[in-house]
Amino acid sequence: MITCIIVDDEPLAVKLLESFVAKTPQLRLEASFTDSVEALSWLKEHPVNLAFMDIQMPDMNGMELSHMLPEGTKVIFTTAFKEYAFESYEVSAIDFLLKPIRYNKFIAAVEKAEQWFGRANERNEGNERNEKFLPTAGSRETLFIRVDGELRQISFEHILYVEGMKDYVRFHIEGERLPLTTHMTMKAVEDALPQDAFMRINRSYIVRLDKIRTVDRNLCVYIGEEIIRVTDAYREAFEHYVQTV
Repeated sequence: MITCIIVDDEPLAVKLLESFVAKTPQLRLEASFTDSVEALSWLKEHPVNLAFMDIQMPDMNGMELSHMLPEGTKVIFTTAFKEYAFESYEVSAIDFLLKPIRYNKFIAAVEKAEQWFGRANERNEGNERNEKFLPTAGSRETLFIRVDGELRQISFEHILYVEGMKDYVRFHIEGERLPLTTHMTMKAVEDALPQDAFMRINRSYIVRLDKIRTVDRNLCVYIGEEIIRVTDAYREAFEHYVQTV
């Protein structure tokens, strides 16, 4: 079952989509909104799988809202303006429905969503398989990660930092032009890396401590080509480290 919401400032458009959802057994409608700001506020407390979302809306348009959705919420855009189609795919929308929307187009978009969530489940299972190759911190000097179907062995000492990106992570490696991307949780990576050499400094970044070049007065860390801010949740531990080295 895919949970969903509808966000459209046109009440008639909302009613049409509600009727489509009602006769689509794989969908469960959680709420409908004619105000995008209200929808965002609601989503912070009630995340769903899918949002059917108009693009042109007052206060905050659908493109802006799509960048602020909770992790795991995907979008199917609805609009009367086909010129938005390319932009919708740039923000990884599952599909783009042009008004007036017909049910056959609607159900085709829902099937794409089902396929995406099916692949997401497979990726999560892949996370579990991948994490079997993670060593216990301190047990060795390398780890294996699955990249493009192959296992890559990487050395702890060559890792600059690890970047979390929703349901996957990127290992930024010295001497590698592009990061190594794999499906894995940040928690699993954090547990696998030796704590005396690596530290999580915000929700999305783990850094190799001896690779830090500079820490500025705003507690921004300069490492590789990246500038990463230490957030409040990790500030005390990082400041303690800086004061004791």
